[in-house]
Amino acid sequence: MKFFRRLLWQLIVAVLLLFVLIQGYFFAQICWWINYNPTTTAFMRQQQILIQEKNPYRQLQQKWLPYNRISKQLKRAIIASEDANFSDHDGVDWEALEKAYQKNSKKGRVVRGGSTITQQLAKNLFLSGQRSYLRKGEELIITFMLEAVMDKERIFEIYLNVVEWGTGIFGAEAAARHYYGVSAANLSASQAARLAVMLPNPRYYDQHRGTAYLQKRTDLILRRMRDSTLP
Repeated sequence: MKFFRRLLWQLIVAVLLLFVLIQGYFFAQICWWINYNPTTTAFMRQQQILIQEKNPYRQLQQKWLPYNRISKQLKRAIIASEDANFSDHDGVDWEALEKAYQKNSKKGRVVRGGSTITQQLAKNLFLSGQRSYLRKGEELIITFMLEAVMDKERIFEIYLNVVEWGTGIFGAEAAARHYYGVSAANLSASQAARLAVMLPNPRYYDQHRGTAYLQKRTDLILRRMRDSTLP
């Protein structure tokens, strides 16, 4: 009995140590990215594998663009569409998270995340696309790490350059080129609003660009953009 109890404690300690080491690795990476741009993310690597299963020679499309060269229209549109309180919260919109929890409880499964821009970035940088409360917990830890060491502008800059905008399309510059043939610096208000609306389901909207919902939501975001507060 003592042997099994000792073995259990050793297992618990090992798990806790592994957890601490993983968090330390995540934090070290985040600190590095304060001044250096990430060349890839966990989500990008996952998508690269899936894409190359169908076409071994296809590469992801992404080009880094500094924050001040990305259209303010796009920044305002994304904040209006994805996270209206981005400039003010500590990384988590607790009210949105509570609403998501209530909806998930009614459905009996995770159907809504209630994620902020910082949470979405945390997921993209380190985690898989699988939805679960365990992954959500890790996402929150990484979110607080990001908010602790980076300012909002840097968080938003990285997000704008790594977020998915279609099959194999990552970042604002690649998205602007893919959909409109222009740089992300030169997007119009309507183009920016439409790109922002695509974000929750970019691969679908890449193939269905003329849906009535997409146009209706774009018109709504256009009206909200003027109230967006940029970091």
